[in-house]
Amino acid sequence: MKLRRPAWLAIAATTVAGLQMLAVPVGAFAHGLTARADLPIPAWLFAWAATLVLLVSFAALAVLWRKPLLASCKERELIPFGVGVDLLLGSVGIAWFVLVCWAGLVGTFVPTANLAPTAIWVLFWVGVPVASACFGDIFRLLSPWRSTARLVGWLIGQLVPEGLPAPRPWPERLGRLPAVAGLLAMGWLELAYSGRDDPHTLAMLALLYAAVQLLGMSFWGVETWSDRGDSFGVLFSLISKIAPLQRVDGRLQLRVPLSGLARLAEIRWTQALLLVVIGTTTFDGFTQGPLWADFSVWLRDRFSDGGLAMTAAGEAASTIGLFAAILVVSGIWLAGVRGAATRLGSDPLLVGRRFAQVLVPIALAYTVAHYASFLVIQGQAVGYLISDPLGNGSDWFGTAYASIDYGLLGPTAVWWVQVAVLVLGHIAALMLAHDRALELADDPRTATRSQVPMLVATVAFTVLGLWLLSAANL
Repeated sequence: MKLRRPAWLAIAATTVAGLQMLAVPVGAFAHGLTARADLPIPAWLFAWAATLVLLVSFAALAVLWRKPLLASCKERELIPFGVGVDLLLGSVGIAWFVLVCWAGLVGTFVPTANLAPTAIWVLFWVGVPVASACFGDIFRLLSPWRSTARLVGWLIGQLVPEGLPAPRPWPERLGRLPAVAGLLAMGWLELAYSGRDDPHTLAMLALLYAAVQLLGMSFWGVETWSDRGDSFGVLFSLISKIAPLQRVDGRLQLRVPLSGLARLAEIRWTQALLLVVIGTTTFDGFTQGPLWADFSVWLRDRFSDGGLAMTAAGEAASTIGLFAAILVVSGIWLAGVRGAATRLGSDPLLVGRRFAQVLVPIALAYTVAHYASFLVIQGQAVGYLISDPLGNGSDWFGTAYASIDYGLLGPTAVWWVQVAVLVLGHIAALMLAHDRALELADDPRTATRSQVPMLVATVAFTVLGLWLLSAANL
């Protein structure tokens, strides 16, 4: 089913409103990889402009989008995308994983000269979500542990006539809790652990994670574990539902962007997983500003006075900050869910589960806005690291002496990217929330009223994101 004209008008109106806001200048940088930007206007004024854009978007949706449409959108068949693609990309994923782990284990301990840190923190942690939002669930095809498990299962099936035993049923009460735990551990590794850039440590943890995935897949099946227990597989799959491309039954299909999220299965702990991602990025942005610099020193000194070594005290302080950030964003979300549930006359737990897809574009927007310069600038290092992955002076492809062009993405360009994805991501969240409310409510008026608390939560997320982007400039 194609979107009707009023719905397209609503989408166009909200998108134009978001783009108009980009005419208001502001600058911010998440990782300090580019020069400091001067803020031509106060950050608070820009926050008011963002709030106005969301209010206009909300009004346009209420007037022009009167029926749920996204879940009923039809896909268009493109090209065959059969088993050969699985074999090719699966082999690439396994080979790349082996190369990264090998570099981390036997290569130089200098993080910037070893392939492992850049491959994990830049290409994997930041690059794959961006690619997933554009091209669909590519990680499902590239995943080294999924490809290995499927290969081993096929080989055993050929050698053992009776085949493999049936996978154990997944405990539904667990939902995606194992994936939540894994992403929380990843956030702690990135933002609290002092050895996060050590190539050897990263390689060992990557191998440990792969072993856990293979063990989980052997117990509960490859597809079940990939959808419930694989932290990165679950996250990247959720983000891929934003994309206009999907693969179904060996064929590549074109679909309306966001329509994949409208069909998102209601699985327990999905909200928590996305809130961990948003909270982790929130804390990373907060650490760039002076408020955390002062408070973290005070907190670290308290732990140090209590007997912890300085390094451990710093890790403890960052751990508290990380959990506090997750609690803050969770509080914003739960307040919006509770308000919507009251107006819909439904259970807040059920409403939260049914609106979980709203968090996906917000999580992506926070990630891209925060790590835009990091991905573009540090991502260039792959050009020379791929020729010298161990950092021992080799030059496999003749690019070992390439350099990073720090002017490739200047302050103005970074600002445009950051603000665009932040605003448009939150507008997409409003669209998803409105469409789902129309499915659950008895009439459009009730649906619109139920979304007022969600609008407030979205505004809060937007203002928080803009404040984090400008935190380093305070």
